[in-house]
Amino acid sequence: MVKHIVCFKIKEECKNRIEEAKNTLLSMVGNVPMLRKIVVGVDFLHSERSYDIILETWFDSVEDLNDYQNDPYHCSVVKKLMHEIREASVAIDYFEE
Repeated sequence: MVKHIVCFKIKEECKNRIEEAKNTLLSMVGNVPMLRKIVVGVDFLHSERSYDIILETWFDSVEDLNDYQNDPYHCSVVKKLMHEIREASVAIDYFEE
């Protein structure tokens, strides 16, 4: 199993769109066929080093992860919004045992 995690820091002027972002990320269920599992969390601590949203996704293979990166729904809906409202993001991809 391959796990893909992304943390998003949202622009200050877009903080009121965090719930929209969460729902958009979750909307991949049923719309992105290679996605096996998804968890989305919103930060409550709001410390200086905090990011605002975490996206955790699971895929069967590296090929599925690569296909996800170019999936039409992921690109036209999810990436479009997240690129619009994010200040920064960090990601990690690894094999989960």
